[in-house]
Amino acid sequence: MLKSITIAAALALAAFGSARANDTLVVGATAIPHAEILEFVKPILAKDGLDLDIRVFTDYIQPNAQLVSGELDANYYQYRPFLNDYNKERGTSLVPIVPVHIEPFVAYSTKIDAVDKLADGATVAIPNDPVNGGRGLLLLQKLGLIKVSGKPELTSPEDSLPTIKDVVENPRNLKIVELESALLPRALAEVDLAALNGNYVFEAKLDIDKALLIDRGQDGYNVWSEYLVTRPETKDDPRVAKLAKALNSDETRKFIEERYKGQVVAAF
Repeated sequence: MLKSITIAAALALAAFGSARANDTLVVGATAIPHAEILEFVKPILAKDGLDLDIRVFTDYIQPNAQLVSGELDANYYQYRPFLNDYNKERGTSLVPIVPVHIEPFVAYSTKIDAVDKLADGATVAIPNDPVNGGRGLLLLQKLGLIKVSGKPELTSPEDSLPTIKDVVENPRNLKIVELESALLPRALAEVDLAALNGNYVFEAKLDIDKALLIDRGQDGYNVWSEYLVTRPETKDDPRVAKLAKALNSDETRKFIEERYKGQVVAAF
């Protein structure tokens, strides 16, 4: 009899543990502002029966790679052009769920305070991935430093972005180098100008108001909104739906407005 009770208790504990795991959602994110926004909604979700396990990354590849492998249930760090490129290059089919915020993309220098002071032959750094690198080239074009072939602005997340091979005019003979996005803030001392993603500007505690150009990403086409993303088989998961609802709530909108003072804006 005692043995039967022990077995029954063990089965009950196992069932409880399984139910508990089903109420946990593992989400990958970069630190600022993504993980901060997730930390804000975490207690809201806890009241709704969902534990949020937030994994913070410093690069743009692992959050998708670990989502594909199943180590993550979802991630929140990318806009759709980046996601489209990732799916195309790797044969994956990760799915965008809801847009959450838009952050700036900036031209930054610690050596000059105006673009007309950039010397001929100066070294300019852009991100080394195809999407952010292409956006960096468009930023240099906005500054009047280069000209690239193709569309000057994206009007759809499916539009292609330029590469260095698409630079058709470079009157100042700039040396355009490609570096990993996360390394660009630390490389500012080694280059004359860099195109930086907003999240790394915030993480490096750079004064964004000193940027030579700020692309706010609010283009009217929702191209640069940062999305909650998951796998096809979990896109209708109730846990993902709860997180999507919390991220697109009035409370989250107010948090974004108050925390980031207009440097990051809600995309919903």
